[in-house]
Amino acid sequence: MAVVLLTTALVIVVALLVAAGAGKLARMEGATYPTALTRAAAAFTAVLTLAATVTAALAALFA
Repeated sequence: MAVVLLTTALVIVVALLVAAGAGKLARMEGATYPTALTRAAAAFTAVLTLAATVTAALAALFA
């Protein structure tokens, strides 16, 4: 159970870092704050979706 919680926490931290980086890059390109927030949210969602897909694939592989 502890491994699952630690892995979940790690995935969320990585997703937040990716979102912050995407938002910062968008601002450096001259995007407005709402646009930068939208790009950050899209990056956050993409990381979580990728983690869920990999988890489902591994679960099917080991089941």
